[in-house]
Parts: sequence; C-alpha cells; structure tokens
Amino acid sequence: MSAVPGDQPTARPTAQASARAARGAWRGVGAVAGAAPVLAVAGTLALTTLVMLAVGVSPARAYPALIRGAIGDGNLEYTIAALVPTLGMALAFAIPFRTGEFNLGGDGQMALGGVAAAALALAVPMPPGVGVVVPLAVAALAGALLAGISAPLRTRLGIPAIVSTLLLSTPAVALASYLVRFPLAEPETGVAQTPVLPESAHLPAIGGSGYLTLALPLMLALTAAWLYADARTVTGYEVRATGANREFARYGGVAVDRLAVATLAGGGAFAGLVGGIIVLSPPYRFVDGALTSPGYTFTAIAAVLQATGRPAAVPVTVALLTVLQVGSEGMERDAGVPSQLTQVIQGLVIVFVAVLATVRGLRERRRRGSPDAEVIT
Repeated sequence: MSAVPGDQPTARPTAQASARAARGAWRGVGAVAGAAPVLAVAGTLALTTLVMLAVGVSPARAYPALIRGAIGDGNLEYTIAALVPTLGMALAFAIPFRTGEFNLGGDGQMALGGVAAAALALAVPMPPGVGVVVPLAVAALAGALLAGISAPLRTRLGIPAIVSTLLLSTPAVALASYLVRFPLAEPETGVAQTPVLPESAHLPAIGGSGYLTLALPLMLALTAAWLYADARTVTGYEVRATGANREFARYGGVAVDRLAVATLAGGGAFAGLVGGIIVLSPPYRFVDGALTSPGYTFTAIAAVLQATGRPAAVPVTVALLTVLQVGSEGMERDAGVPSQLTQVIQGLVIVFVAVLATVRGLRERRRRGSPDAEVIT
C-alpha cells in the first residue's frame, strides 16, 4: 500500500519517540553510573568473591575472618589509627585530582615531611605543645614544597604532574633514607632509625590508648574543612570548574596556573603532614621504610578513585579499604586467605572505576554524536 502525503507527518514523531526512548535508555545508564561509589563498592565485593571462589576459598569463611581481623579481638583501635594516615594520603591525592592533576608522589612527600619533623624535633628543644605543632607544620611545608615543584613543570614546560610527582618521589625517599642512616642515625644500633624524639614532641594519646592520638580529631577536622571548602567556597567552585574544563575555566577568569600550584602544594602538604604524624606517634622516631612500606599511598589512591570524584564519599571509601587492609591479616590467619588478596582488591577497585568511567564516556560521545540531538534537546 503506497503512502499518502497525509501520512508523512506521523513518521517524524515516531522517529522522535524512538530517539527519546534511546536517549532515555542511555540516561538510565548514566543514572546508574552516577551512583558510582555504590557501584564501585558492590562491584569490588562481587569481583573479590569471584577471585576467592576461583582460588578455592570460601567467602563464608573469609569475610567473617576479615571483619574479625579489623574490628574484633581488640583490633578496632588499631584499625582506627590506621585510618588516619590513609585518610591524609587520600586528601593528598584528592585535592589536586579535583583540578585534573594526579599527585602520585605521596611516598616521597610523606617521607620528606617525616624526616623534616624528626630532624627539627631532635635538633631544637621545644616546650610541650609547641614541640608538636612546629614539627607538624614543618612536615607539611616540606611536602608542599616537593609537590609544588611539579606545578611550574606542568604549566611552564608541559610535563604532566602525574609524571613529575612520581619521578620526584624516588629521590625524596632516598634522601630521607640517607639522612636516617647517617646524619640522624641512632648511634650504636644496626637499625636505620633516629633516636626517640623528645617527650615534648610526642603526639598526646587519646584516653591512654596505645595507638590513638590527637592526630585522629586533627585529620577529621581537616577533612571536614576540605569538604566545606570544596562545596561552599568560591575557590572550591574554581577548582571544580578547572577540573571539568581547564580552558573554559581559564576563559571564565580563573587563574588556572595559580590554582594548579595551590592544589598540588596543598596535596603535598597533607602528605608531609601524614609523615610528621607517623613520626610523632608511637614509637616516636623515624624508622627507614616504616612510612612507605604499609602502602598508604596506593590504598589512598584506590579509595579516591572508588569515590569517583565525589569528595563526600572519600572518607567512606577510605574506611572500607582500611578495614580490608587491616583485616587481611586476620583473614590469612583464620581462613587461610593470603593477605596479598587485599592488593588484588585494590586493583579491582581501579579496574571497576575505569569501567564505569568508560561507560560514562561512551554515553557522552553517543549523546554528542546523535543525529537527533537537536530534536531531543
């Protein structure tokens, strides 16, 4: 049956309806991807369960053992204490990450901050209170200076921060190791460590705890301040705008280069502060390798990526990965699961977040390339 002219107008609404339906489906995918922190957690747990099953481990035994290792048998206090450096290193990565910069030099910034705090506390006698505040401030300054070097390398020479921060980290760790082995070494011992810091430089414990110090409320307060600044201040808006579209932010009057310096230095300051906190906490000395060997930097990066650009989700993902990190020893002891599985989980977090980002990218490209884009919008 041939079409008549009067039937033709109905074809366009049908095409529009089909386009809207397709667009709605992609929006549904976007809505799911918008819940990325939840999906990342769920996806990570699902993939972890599959890994356990693949190696012949019963998740019914492994997960309870992990929880007991993290919060049972008196381990909760240690887990909370481990949360402090991980959260600090997460902020060291998250602050420049909001402007599109990647700070992968956390280990070097942390080590340099820790050795600077130890050197000052050992060299300059200070009264209580001042003996804690000043070394922590110097530690933060040392980390900020090291990270801040990457900003002009990025803005003037075009060297990405992801490269320069990583390359600068290795000599910084080596310098800290040299200082603690020779000029600052404790005499007549075979261990690469400094002498015990003066009592005035000891971070006060909370309630007589052997692990928890005033570093916990300090880090929580700094995290709250960052969340407020990111969401409620003009600078926070400029940071978000730069991260979303650097050239558009520059066109809108944002001092993009200056903001890159500030955020990279701010991230480095948090990393240096973490180094100072570790040194001023039990055993109150700088021990070579003790700052970098726990893997705070990598765990923190995985936590920030799992939060998928949502600052409010960072403390939650940090807590989750800290529980996994600490509880892995209990899981290995009680369920026979290698503690290295935690590193596999962290890798799965990054993979899963990358998949979510790919889904969002495909959705955006399809939206921009849709031939009915003008009709839909």
